[in-house]
Formats: sequence, C-alpha cells, structure tokens
Amino acid sequence: MTSVNPSESIAIRPVHFRDSEKLIPDGGSEVVTCGSFTKHQPLPETGRMFGQASWQRLSRLVNPLQPKAITFAAECKHTTHGVIQVSPFNSTRSTWRIDQVMVKAIADQALTLNLDLASLLLRHCFETIVEAHTWISETSIHDKFGLALYRQNGFQPLAYVTYWSIDAEQVTNLADNEPDLPNLLPVSNADAQLIYHLETASMPPQLRQVFDHQIQDFRTRSIAGMRSQVRRWLGQSESVSAYVFEPQRKAAIGYFSLRLSQDAGQPNRAKLTVHPAYTWLYPELMAQMAQVLQGASNQTLQLASLDYQPERESYLREIGATEVGHTVMMSRSVWHKVRESKAVSIEGLQDVLQGLQPSGKAIPSRFFWDAANSGLRRRPAGDDSSGGTAR
Repeated sequence: MTSVNPSESIAIRPVHFRDSEKLIPDGGSEVVTCGSFTKHQPLPETGRMFGQASWQRLSRLVNPLQPKAITFAAECKHTTHGVIQVSPFNSTRSTWRIDQVMVKAIADQALTLNLDLASLLLRHCFETIVEAHTWISETSIHDKFGLALYRQNGFQPLAYVTYWSIDAEQVTNLADNEPDLPNLLPVSNADAQLIYHLETASMPPQLRQVFDHQIQDFRTRSIAGMRSQVRRWLGQSESVSAYVFEPQRKAAIGYFSLRLSQDAGQPNRAKLTVHPAYTWLYPELMAQMAQVLQGASNQTLQLASLDYQPERESYLREIGATEVGHTVMMSRSVWHKVRESKAVSIEGLQDVLQGLQPSGKAIPSRFFWDAANSGLRRRPAGDDSSGGTAR
C-alpha cells in the first residue's frame, strides 16, 4: 500500500462516491478508525480493522439522506488516505460532533504519521466550519489511537459513558411489575419545552453549556417524521416515546424514547432521562419499557448512563444489567475564532469625563448622627457643641 510521506502535500476535499473504491485497502492493509459518536447506542468496535468490510461503511458516510453531515477526504497523489465525517449536534449549529474518523494505517511504528493525517482532517474541519463554537467526540476508553488524537488536538474529557445491556429474561422479569405512572403522556412537538427543561435540569452546567440545546432540538421535523414513518412501513424499526408530567410543578420529571428493532439480531435501544429529584422513577419507567417490549422479536434492551448519574448505575447493577462498553465524551472549544471587542482603557475616559472633575480639593471633617433627620450631615467647622460625635 502506498504510504504518506510527510514532505508531500495532502489535499483536503469533500468526499465523493468514487472514494468508496479508492479507500478499499490492498490485501493485508489496515485501517485505523476512531471517534464514532452515537448518542443513544453503543459504539462499534474501534481500533485496527482488516479487509474490505471495514471500508464498506464509507457508503454510509456518503449518504444523500443525511444532508446535515459533512464528509472530507485526505488525498495525496490521487489516492485517498483518510476520511472524516462531522455533523451539527444542535439546531443552532453552535456545537458540532465528530461522527467518524478513518485513516489508512501506515505502520505500527509510524503512529505519529497516522495521528498527523487524522489531525490534519480535524484541523480542516475546525477552520472550515466557522459556525461551530464547540466540538464534541466520543471514543472508547480502550481506543489508544482515538484518545491520543483528541488529546493532541486540545480535547478535554467531558463525561464518561457506560453502555448497558438487559437480556430478554431480565426484561420479562421487569415487565411483571405494574408501573405506577398515572401521568404518563405521549410525546408530541407541543411538549418540546417540557422535554427541553427536563434535559437541561438533568445534566451538569458544563455539559449544558457544551450541548447548547434549544427548544427546537426536541421537536420532530417533518422530514424526520416521514423517515420514521417509512421505516415503520418497511418493518425496520418503530419508535415509542412518553414522559411523566408533574401537575403541581407543571413540568416533565421523566422521559423515555424506545426504538424497537424488527430484526431479531439487533437489540432494542432506549434513551432514558429522569429528573435528579425523582430518581424513584427509574424502576417505574423501566417496567413501562419492558411491557412495551413484550411480544417483540428481540427483547434485549440497551441504554446508556453517564458518570454523573450514580442512581441510574446503581439501579442497573441491582437488576443485573451487563456493562457492554465504556466510552469517554470529550469537547473542544474554538471560541478564539470570535473577534474580541476592543478593550476600553481608563485613560481613554479622562477626556470624556473632564466636566466631572472636582472643582477643589476635598477637606476632611467629622460627621455626626442626627437622629431627628436620620441622615449624615457635615459638622460645621469650629462647632464644639455636643451632638454625639460619630466614631
């Protein structure tokens, strides 16, 4: 396989469909992948992958049904050596995420060259997508290449994520419990504000600032709704979501979104959000999801927990859930792109405040307290009468 010489110029360009053939390595060649970001499902295996199967995922990177995602390719001498896919994380496009980074492995002893090529792709995204204020990524804690790549480019750990799997027998046991959820309501676009307040209240301030969610992030757009309906017609997947409403506070205190897989080989995936003050909802919402899963082709359920949710992790260990993956979520701010306002100096204000200069030198004197007027008065000079001198 042709290797990359650091002295040769590498061009970064948008990826094309023809790159799927160029990126297929020769026999025995290797591919380094990292940075897969999945919001509510475990990450695929990362590290070094062999053969053509690893590069077939490029056809999913160049997907016309994902207009928001942007993919760049690193090309040298008409040979593509790496690709990167990024996409906006929120509706205001202030935060972007790194979906996938794939580069051709040069050699085990040349890890620096692999990092340089992947870093070149990252820096191109930082410089090209100027609307991004913050970048986030997620990679396995065992992915040495991915961790080295992000640390080298200024990413800092944001949260540690644990992915859990609940098998069919455990789901059946959970379904035997009748959930006590009198105010469980289906989710619609009219409830976006309630879900927004619940999401922001359930995460620490730093994560809330990085994600920069808005109410429109929790509304289902017409295109996404049509895509979900098509998947349902084709029998691929079906989504069920609901939230628990607190009538006294007029707020949502719990929420779950369950994606049912029609493929017996694929597990069902769930997103679960509970207000920190209502952690007793965990068994109730899990029992509700377990009852929804009854009759499905595959009743295995997968969901995630973050390191700032100790009650959720304790409950999942209590019911015997299995830890299937550990990842670290990292973030990098690029606010240095924003032009800073010119600093205002005190010396520059002297010309403006000439009319406010004192007319004479202030003469210090004593003050006394006048109980009748309840105010401070200046005592006349030479007045020796008793009046309660202030001390």
